[in-house]
Amino acid sequence: MIKLVEAHYLGDFRVALVFSDGREGIFLGQDLLKRSGPLLIPLQDEAYFKRVFIDAGALCWPNGLELSPQRLYETCRVVATA
Repeated sequence: MIKLVEAHYLGDFRVALVFSDGREGIFLGQDLLKRSGPLLIPLQDEAYFKRVFIDAGALCWPNGLELSPQRLYETCRVVATA
């Protein structure tokens, strides 16, 4: 089971990710913000978006939004593999 082990905000709604198998990628938050929903509204503010953290291997924000590590693994832009 793939999990996130590191997440670092890069600016411009991008997050650098490191997965449990060593793969590294970039999550493009702009793509997420093209969707609508009450949990996404606060993320439109970059100051809030950069409060991203990892909980139980998933990418999360303080409002309860949680993104699956498996889905991120499949969709993020790969920058390195182990």
